Amino acid sequence: MQGTRLDTARIRAARRVIDPVFLDTPLYRCEALEPGLGCTVSIKLETANPVRSFKARGTEVVASLLAGSASRAAVCASAGNLGQALAWSGRGRGLDVTVVASRFATRAKLDRIRALGAGLELVDGDHETARERAAAIARYDGIRLVEDSLDIETCEGAATIGLELVDTAPSFDTVLIALGGGALATGVGHVMKALAPEVEVICVQPLGAPAMTHSWHRRRVVTTDSTDTIADGVAGRCPVPAVLDDLLLVADDAVLVQEASIVAGMRMLLDHAGLVVEPSAALGIAAVLEDRDRFAGRHVVTIVCGSNVDVDAYHRWVGAAPLHGA
Repeated sequence: MQGTRLDTARIRAARRVIDPVFLDTPLYRCEALEPGLGCTVSIKLETANPVRSFKARGTEVVASLLAGSASRAAVCASAGNLGQALAWSGRGRGLDVTVVASRFATRAKLDRIRALGAGLELVDGDHETARERAAAIARYDGIRLVEDSLDIETCEGAATIGLELVDTAPSFDTVLIALGGGALATGVGHVMKALAPEVEVICVQPLGAPAMTHSWHRRRVVTTDSTDTIADGVAGRCPVPAVLDDLLLVADDAVLVQEASIVAGMRMLLDHAGLVVEPSAALGIAAVLEDRDRFAGRHVVTIVCGSNVDVDAYHRWVGAAPLHGA
């Protein structure tokens, strides 16, 4: 795949530095979901690892480089999953990790960051405020600022998911990818276009956090003043220009879904797949629910990208009763 910042050879090399516990995650057809969705559905389960999200594929690459550098410290801004992943990867390599997050972030994610030994600084405001503070810490302390999606290691680490899809999946024609900052979408999208160009790459974002989707459609960076979605893991307001440039080359479409569809997707994954997922991980299912005709008769792969969810909030969204006949 020419034109993106990513390199397929480097993506293959990334597999050699990522802890195997994050690799070769389960990939399987979930027939129980299919009557309610009207298409063949395979799940790529990126929650079956110590940090319960795909983010450690990227932080493992970052941390492996930092472990051999003079400065063995890093700081990142995170809605929770990147922070956990960097804390895990840094702890195993003796790195000093600081995570900056909004004080309104999911409590379970913040508690896990602390438990993994990282320093945690909370800021008033949203993720963009946290990004500004993390950048200031990096400048002041002279340490590595890890910027999700902008740092190529985070994209190429995520791209190893694409290698596994291409190498092990039965024939599929569509991959549905949660779209936030863009690391997952550009990484997996790059591999699809390089190695399986016949597969349609569809990015999915909440209607309440549409900045990257609007940017993709208008082919220029579009920012928003605020976000309003339960899918905190993809709730960015300010797309990174270089990431958008990559996304324009690898994505075939970018769609927005409503909050009700996200919740319905979470309930379907619980009832029919036995999976407790965070809202961002249900975006692919939500996209099919909102446009069944588009996907009818197709074989879609949806990447279930995280399961770090506040239990009380999850019960409010999903409810205790199982969903039948979705």
